[in-house]
Amino acid sequence: MEDEAGGLAPGRWTIDPVHSEITFTVRHLMTTVRGSFPDFGGEVTIGADPMRSSARAEIRMASIDTRSAERDEHVRSADFLDVRRHPVMTFRGTGVERAAIGRRARQPRYHLDGDLTVRGVTRPVRLLTEFHGIASDPWGGTRAGFTATASISRRDFGIEFNVPLQGDKVMLGDTIAIALEIQAVHEG
Repeated sequence: MEDEAGGLAPGRWTIDPVHSEITFTVRHLMTTVRGSFPDFGGEVTIGADPMRSSARAEIRMASIDTRSAERDEHVRSADFLDVRRHPVMTFRGTGVERAAIGRRARQPRYHLDGDLTVRGVTRPVRLLTEFHGIASDPWGGTRAGFTATASISRRDFGIEFNVPLQGDKVMLGDTIAIALEIQAVHEG
């Protein structure tokens, strides 16, 4: 199984938030709004059998950044994230399997299944994850790189706010596209 994980050593790998990012996009009117959550942490635990690995993450909801202070305040409100009552979004991995899609990808791809909790509502989410390999860093550590993507419905998490527009259109799309760029440090 080591070949399947590209030499990824079993043990705990801590996410380095300085060299990682959690971003999202959502349709707003005729364009796409992009944002990020810069305050987060977590870890990946690689099993002796990589298919028995797990992951967990916590994202501080108040850290949302869409490059508009006014919009960020509205998204923090009870209309959307309700950060006063639900300050943290969590992800807990429940399983890993090799992805059947992307066979021509340069790096191995996996599905990381897990439970995402937003506003106190937990739903299953499947992340398409790409492992980019490992490397030594300048400080004597070992790092691993991952990219993961998923799409969720905000309504599945009780986020219903919208503004009706002319005809049957609405201001805000339901689908949230999530993208993760993760660099993790081996802790042993």
